[in-house]
Amino acid sequence: MKTLYLVRHAKAGWHDPAMADFDRMLTKRGHKQAEEMSELLRKKKITPELLISSPASRAIETAEIFADTLSIEREQIMQKIEIYEGQVGALVAIVQTLPDEYGTAMLFGHNPVISAFVDWLTGKPAGDMNTCGIAKIDLEIPHWKETATGCGTLDWYRYPEKE
Repeated sequence: MKTLYLVRHAKAGWHDPAMADFDRMLTKRGHKQAEEMSELLRKKKITPELLISSPASRAIETAEIFADTLSIEREQIMQKIEIYEGQVGALVAIVQTLPDEYGTAMLFGHNPVISAFVDWLTGKPAGDMNTCGIAKIDLEIPHWKETATGCGTLDWYRYPEKE
């Protein structure tokens, strides 16, 4: 079995109206959300073996806060532009190429694609993920390349306002 944690980036803002969407940064609230949710994982003794993030500023900032809290070197965060640009198929392709020696991975992305990916993996509509929401999906597969629609079960979903 494989475990995939899907994280929607924390709250971001439009600090400058001329700023490109890709460059949007976390707000103070976003930093607080990421710190709170990563601390929740640390207390549960959850340390994913792989961190994969969209390179967009708000996603990579969220991933870095999680890495710091979970004592993972920031340099180990894999960045994939496909998470920012792509659709569900792009996320599927990323997961299907993960090395099998890893049993857990955490992917940081954006709505609506990250929420649609939860639905695709579980075969059930789960609704839109909140900012900095985390979905733990248990995949009933021995190899990442076998990731397919409906192969996962939503074990839990947490978000800052719920904690």
